[in-house]
Amino acid sequence: MTATTVTTTCVRRLPVHERFMAWQGEGVHMGRSAFFIRLYGCPVQCPWCDSAGTWHPDHIPRDLERYTPTELAAEAAAAGAALVVITGGEPTIHNLTALTAELHARSQVCHLETSGGFTLHGDFDWITLSPKWAKLPLPENMDRADELKLIIDDEQAVARWLDWLGPDIRPPHVWLHPEWSQRANPAILNAINTAVKERGDPFRAGYQLHKWYAVDEQDPRARKPVAHRTLFHENV
Repeated sequence: MTATTVTTTCVRRLPVHERFMAWQGEGVHMGRSAFFIRLYGCPVQCPWCDSAGTWHPDHIPRDLERYTPTELAAEAAAAGAALVVITGGEPTIHNLTALTAELHARSQVCHLETSGGFTLHGDFDWITLSPKWAKLPLPENMDRADELKLIIDDEQAVARWLDWLGPDIRPPHVWLHPEWSQRANPAILNAINTAVKERGDPFRAGYQLHKWYAVDEQDPRARKPVAHRTLFHENV
């Protein structure tokens, strides 16, 4: 299959918040070069969201940038990254079948970052689920997940997530990430430390290393991050 034969019919353009070259700052593939495609839209809308610009009405432009899967795949392939990360917002509210087909036609490795709460449409080489209480993952998505990223936003969050996971933990890697605004909170860090030391694999202590490097911001196509908690509380 070649890139010119993948899409033979009219394909819906995808609303794109930003696309940029950086490296993966989280999870098993941390530190690897990555081209990010961040799509608009998210029904979950967490109060601590660090990508609130993808859904908050104050930050969605009237004229959304929309690209065909062919255009996005061509730009990603030209970047020459080790992998392509499709993220959001919540990317799986869009049908990603054509986009992943176009990427694979160009020999690109397709990663997905999702809450897992919606049906997946597309062919992905790696799936990261970051569950949200407002929209927990579908069972079939848990079965497909390569890693879980659990956001620890208060002292009780580790215990709640462990209770939800139960004894049958399917993904082989489970990351415990301090929510970014709580990254220096000793109680939260200690809860993560304790869980990893007491339980061992598949639990791992996680972090958002790319934010320390500010690597995303070095690509002019990347948008300035929206302050999540302040923005949320000003508009509720």
